[in-house]
Amino acid sequence: MQNSSFTTSLFRVTFTPDNSSLSFDINGYSLQSAKVVIGITVYGYGYKVVDQKRIDPCGSDSKDLKGLCPMPAAAIQILGNAAITSDELKKIPSGSYYHKSGVHELTTVDAIYYIPDLDGKVIVWINSTETGQPLACVSAELGNAKTVHQKGVALGIAVVVLLGLILSAIASGGGHSTTAAHLAANALALFGYFQAQALIGMTAVTMPPIVRSWTQNFQWSMGIIRVGFLQKMATWYLRSTGGKQSTYLSNLATTSVQVQKRSLYRRTNSQMAIAESLKHLTVKGIERVGFVSKIEITNIFFTSYMFFCIFIVCTIVAVVLFKVILELLHKAKWIKPERFQDFRVGWKVMLKGILFRIVLITFPQIIVLGFWELTRRDSPAETALAVCTIVTVLALLFWGSYNVWHRARRSIALHGNPAYILFSDSAILNKWGFLYVQFKATMYFFIIINLLHILMKALFIAFGQKNGTVQAVGLLVLELIMLVTICVMRPYMDKKTNGVNISIAVVNFINVILLLFFSNIFGVPSLAIGIMGVLFFILNTVFALVLLIMVLWASISAILSKNPDTRYQTMRDDRGSFIKSTSKHNLHDELDALGAAARGDGQQSQMSLARGGEGKLHKPMTQLDDESGGSGRPLLDNELGHIQGGFPPMRSHDSLMPRRNESPLRTGSPAQRGEGPWKRGVGY
Repeated sequence: MQNSSFTTSLFRVTFTPDNSSLSFDINGYSLQSAKVVIGITVYGYGYKVVDQKRIDPCGSDSKDLKGLCPMPAAAIQILGNAAITSDELKKIPSGSYYHKSGVHELTTVDAIYYIPDLDGKVIVWINSTETGQPLACVSAELGNAKTVHQKGVALGIAVVVLLGLILSAIASGGGHSTTAAHLAANALALFGYFQAQALIGMTAVTMPPIVRSWTQNFQWSMGIIRVGFLQKMATWYLRSTGGKQSTYLSNLATTSVQVQKRSLYRRTNSQMAIAESLKHLTVKGIERVGFVSKIEITNIFFTSYMFFCIFIVCTIVAVVLFKVILELLHKAKWIKPERFQDFRVGWKVMLKGILFRIVLITFPQIIVLGFWELTRRDSPAETALAVCTIVTVLALLFWGSYNVWHRARRSIALHGNPAYILFSDSAILNKWGFLYVQFKATMYFFIIINLLHILMKALFIAFGQKNGTVQAVGLLVLELIMLVTICVMRPYMDKKTNGVNISIAVVNFINVILLLFFSNIFGVPSLAIGIMGVLFFILNTVFALVLLIMVLWASISAILSKNPDTRYQTMRDDRGSFIKSTSKHNLHDELDALGAAARGDGQQSQMSLARGGEGKLHKPMTQLDDESGGSGRPLLDNELGHIQGGFPPMRSHDSLMPRRNESPLRTGSPAQRGEGPWKRGVGY
């Protein structure tokens, strides 16, 4: 209200459905001394529940408001309650009521008042008793002290996702590649869905309170977690690098912060200076997310970045510790020699793959908040840190994607099958497998589409904080394209995984449709917006619960099963014939040697021994070493001759030449014969 004689620095209103009362807490400053009467208007889900309920501070029933009789020209604190009658509550579709002693009492409160994060609004008018003219008007959101934003929900979800990722790594180290691929695919799909929920909460769209609170449960997936010492570290780093800290949280004792479209005011010493210097600020989008998490706005990026670094360090420590424990158990002969042999031999390469996977998981978090930091520039050092992090993460992921694409194309050229090199070379699989194992071998390039999709979403969210409508339209287009792409291409490794990811894409698309309605681009009534908010909550609650149960069940089954790989169908891309554990590989080497000895072929026996003593996981001697540029392709005739004491080997760049005509005596590569590279010799 312009020319207001009363301004507020704190305004909190809570509705209690059990006794149908409004409790309010107001801190304000009056520039005029006068006798006043207070009028209260209450809206619930767009309906006007209470219309100008009159309260006289000088009346006998207004003991809590005696400080306003009359209203002084000074700082004022108002604590009080206002009763809401059943007739007023009936203006929203109601339950059953009855009269007792001539007073309306609520016996069965309608369920709508118990819905968490009540979507209501309170407007308080302060009118002059003498002239009847309004002196001031203040408003605030109305809550019912119930919310769907619960720390227990966020913690439980995080534990299930982390369990899936850890068991996937253990299964991979134990040689159960199929189980590891499925657990990782499901956990990553679930984590990606939670990040999509968090990104919706980061938009600048004015959403219903229940949607804001629900999406707040997933902000941990973006690294927005309050930890006391991290906030002190972030503040120190900001100030020491020339930045200025925000003071939103430090003024909460006398400041009312209403998110999305509400105001925040700062307090000064002089009463007149207060009225003249109050600032009208808006807390929405990423700022709102940080404020609700009790993180200062200027600390949001650094907090997320520190959790990224902590995640990296903890992973390295955990992997090294696991390696040490396995070696101690092996020396004490408490575990069989073949247990986790793949991990014990190639743990360094696996560690690199795990770290790259963490970069992929945290990609949305780094990109969104990094780009957002470029719009804020909290300090020169934090801006430089954001630029370096963005460039590094983009370079790593797109360079890895190019490596996968290049090796798959070479495998197609040499063997007519992209799976041969991608899955037979353990160095490639353990280092870059996180980019393609969840997809069909023929869809090795889909990770590039996925990364571009995330990158475009990040750009809309980071740079569109001033216009929620643009964000909603952009996200709608991107999610529609992604949904159509997944439905048409079906890129994932089997029907079940495709079904899960298609379902996630459908739910994400529905969510952004609702987000578009929340942006008020269509002028939808407030009641419809409130109903859509409840539908958003119900849809995503049920869907998230189903996904969590699915991942939890798969994780438990992997723990209890002796051979969890038998639970999954054989992949149609024949990757299983190329992926072999070290223990199985050694067994095949022994069979090769035995077969060569039975045939009297000493040279073949020597080849088997050489292959076993090479010290590299899953790399047959009939393949060119990847480090020499061959990318794991089968050796040609003259290369085999050199190993047996004959012709010199081909140079690594010769593999790029067109394939020569095969000898009629050759039977082709293992992939061409439809069998794995280890299926040779006696027993096959």
